[in-house]
Amino acid sequence: MPDIPQFLHKLSVYAIPVIIAITFHEAAHGWVAYKKGDPTAKMLGRVTLNPFPHIDPFGTILLPAIMLLMGTGMVFGWAKPVPVNFRLLRDQKRDPIYVAAAGVVTNLALAALSGILFRVLIAIDPALLLEAMTHGNAPLADSPARAVLVPLSLMCMVSVQFNVLLAVFNMIPVPPLDGGRIAVGLLPTRASMTLASVERYGILIVLLLLMFGPLGVIWRFVDSISTFILGG
Repeated sequence: MPDIPQFLHKLSVYAIPVIIAITFHEAAHGWVAYKKGDPTAKMLGRVTLNPFPHIDPFGTILLPAIMLLMGTGMVFGWAKPVPVNFRLLRDQKRDPIYVAAAGVVTNLALAALSGILFRVLIAIDPALLLEAMTHGNAPLADSPARAVLVPLSLMCMVSVQFNVLLAVFNMIPVPPLDGGRIAVGLLPTRASMTLASVERYGILIVLLLLMFGPLGVIWRFVDSISTFILGG
């Protein structure tokens, strides 16, 4: 039987960092594409930090909620991909690399900023570290200040972990993931065309990776980076 109060507590901590991460990720793709000559995302209202145009009902809401409810120990999700017409980009070889890399760079920047804020909060109140390590189960919210600082520190920790996870997963070199598009732009012509042809099967490959792939290895890598950013 799911622990509903525990689920609601986790949902309150995870919701904002997850929504910010995927919103900024997709908006970054659209903004760079617009700057490089493709107005598609701009015309469709996707170059915005308003999360609602980016929300995918399954990837943004249902899947993360299920993972939280099942107590999987990790949360994953995605937004609706920003539409990019690569034929409108001014440099057909180089500009797709910038567009693809924008989301990953944005997530890493958000992780770094969240890590800095987390360290500042811990410096203000070192006892918050215990709350973060126990995922909100230590009874530290015993003052108005801590009633704000405790959830904020937890959200910073979640933000670091989720943004790093999103960046690392998207760097898997399989189109249509960002890493695949970057690899297509960097590889010699023949290898680039071969990899680009994989994109029609890309979603299936990604689903197979999620089901049978080395997620344990990916998660250990994500955990190591997150721990470093958080100052552990």
